Amino acid sequence: MFSQLKRATEMSQTISKLAKKFNISVETVRFYERKGLITQPEKPTDGYRHYPEETAHRIRFIQRSKDLGFTLDEIAHLLSLADSPCSQVQALAEDKLAMVQSKMKGLKRLEKALEALLSQCNENDDDTHCPIIDSLQP
Repeated sequence: MFSQLKRATEMSQTISKLAKKFNISVETVRFYERKGLITQPEKPTDGYRHYPEETAHRIRFIQRSKDLGFTLDEIAHLLSLADSPCSQVQALAEDKLAMVQSKMKGLKRLEKALEALLSQCNENDDDTHCPIIDSLQP
């Protein structure tokens, strides 16, 4: 019994160690708890809460999902689909990809517009007016 408790404690960590491990703040861990992304362990009568290794895995999942551009609500949905058919997860990823591609097209249009405006500035011999400012006027 004692060896099982000791092994469980060794495989777990306090909130501050967990936060440090993932380079996030303790408040971020608490925020994930409030959002239902991770579970807050019971607090022992004396001492600190110890988060199991499963919590570390979930935080790693959350961080990787955020790196891919998923929102916390989408991540919660992904976590709820963990035991679902892959097609449901695939559909969510396809929606995210379509959104990213749409944003990229918009950014490409913005890039071309800014390049055109900067080109006008480079060709502008009249320093009393700016083609960029002129293009923004009604």
